[in-house]
Amino acid sequence: MKGKIVTVLLVFLVTYMVVQGILPHLRRYAYPLPYYEYIAESAARHQVDPFLVAAIIKVESKFDPKAVSPRDARGLMQIMPATGVWAAGMMGLRDYTEDMLFDPMFNIEIGTWYLANLKKEFDGRLPLVIAAYNGGRGKVNAWMGEGVWDGTYENREGIPYTETRAFLQRVLDNYQEYRSIYTRT
Repeated sequence: MKGKIVTVLLVFLVTYMVVQGILPHLRRYAYPLPYYEYIAESAARHQVDPFLVAAIIKVESKFDPKAVSPRDARGLMQIMPATGVWAAGMMGLRDYTEDMLFDPMFNIEIGTWYLANLKKEFDGRLPLVIAAYNGGRGKVNAWMGEGVWDGTYENREGIPYTETRAFLQRVLDNYQEYRSIYTRT
């Protein structure tokens, strides 16, 4: 009996050590950080959490810089061409072309600037920022003004767009994972 207990404890200990050693690597594989240098630089410049940027990229394009949505959003952060024109103008970027949205460094810069712009407009309220990134700032402001949605994560079912509700959930889940994996000491 004593030998079985020792064997079970040994198996448990070895299993625990293997999981502790392998699990972080598996989690990093599931939540990669390609382009992190660009993400970190743009996030610092625009005062946005780099893990939020990474979560949005993962949800939007799965880190495919050539991704194009059915609605013609482009690149890593799935920037609409019209948003690209507007943001480039606001940022004072000259010689903007739509093809620049496929350049990872440019796409991350413009997408992160846009996130910072939304963050300022919505007083840093993350559910509103994320919903506006997907559904549009005008729609989110209308939902808030009409009392359709109160802007909280807890009441996300009030968001009229199924896609935006799902986007909010997926981005926040990914954001939590990125922070959990990459902020460990």
